[in-house]
Amino acid sequence: MRGLGSRAYRGLMSRARRSDSWGFPRWGGYGGARETVQVRLCDRAGCSEPGTCPAPKSPNNPDRWMFCQEHAAEYNRGWDYFAGLTAEEAAEREAKERQTHEGFRESAHYEWAGSGDGTRSRDELRALDLLELDPDADFEAIKKSYRTKAKQVHPDLRPGDEEAAKAFQALQLAYEVLRQAEERREWKG
Repeated sequence: MRGLGSRAYRGLMSRARRSDSWGFPRWGGYGGARETVQVRLCDRAGCSEPGTCPAPKSPNNPDRWMFCQEHAAEYNRGWDYFAGLTAEEAAEREAKERQTHEGFRESAHYEWAGSGDGTRSRDELRALDLLELDPDADFEAIKKSYRTKAKQVHPDLRPGDEEAAKAFQALQLAYEVLRQAEERREWKG
């Protein structure tokens, strides 16, 4: 650096600063401030990770558990919104909630909503259940299962059999739902 005196040169260099981040408790390691930061731990017994994911303690209850991501995922895997209800009560609750949430359904139609993680819709899951396939089945497995099951109940092979005709129509509808979903996935990329 020509032309600068030693004093000016030292002024351009960054000076080492004293840090308050030493040992436990962390004095600023979790946030940008120098004050201590209160960290809530996971509510799962024995876990020492920060609890950043809220999870409901029970349906329609404002109280929440605070879990780390791993324990929140474990909790959600076992969550059953319709636990303790009969089939009629579950259907009634679903119908009641559909009345108040039609805006979400409309927005989902226009792809304004959705999980974005590649999960299937309820109709797709029902169709896969009818075809006796896993939720992550690829379209080749869907075609194979549809063809196998359709051959067993086809009206040409069972003329006059009402049950077989209804089963064939259900299979056709399930395949159509899954085919359209696959086309949407391919179109979106």
